[in-house]
Amino acid sequence: MKFRSRCRKFLGRLRRDADKGSAAIEFAFVAPVFFILLMGTIEAGIVFFAQATLQNAINEVGRMVRTGQVQTANMSQSDFRAKVCSLVAPLMACDGKLMIDVESFSSYGSVNFGSPLTGSGTLNSGMNNFSTGAPCSVVLVRGFYTWPVFTPGLDWFLANMAGNFHLLSAAAAFRNEPYNNNVAGC
Repeated sequence: MKFRSRCRKFLGRLRRDADKGSAAIEFAFVAPVFFILLMGTIEAGIVFFAQATLQNAINEVGRMVRTGQVQTANMSQSDFRAKVCSLVAPLMACDGKLMIDVESFSSYGSVNFGSPLTGSGTLNSGMNNFSTGAPCSVVLVRGFYTWPVFTPGLDWFLANMAGNFHLLSAAAAFRNEPYNNNVAGC
């Protein structure tokens, strides 16, 4: 008799506790999807912020080229790169993932530039020109950064190049100002 009453009490307690435990089980099913979406949202936000930071840096150094500050200071390619790196740090590492391409042309009609990606989806290593041009030259300043995608399952959305990476790119095209006294106007 005691055994029967104990079993009933135990089964009654299990029935009451099952309602409490079902919420934990349901959360265990939903939690992975929730956290992956949360991580993806945060990562997408960081990628867009990094894109804006890179564009701001390219605009800033482009302004320096356009006004002749780079040319009159005899800034080297490594000095120019260091300036870009100071503008994107600490968000982006200044290593092989960052490429800066500066090309000058005689007119807008003669502008010809290559794709930053190779046919296999990797970054083109030839994107490291440094030609700031003379007064009134047309200049194209481009920056590229290979951003690793971390969120599992969302690489189909965020990755746009081989190896689970997202290519950040920024560009500024302009005509140099007549920054020295030898050129009257463009």
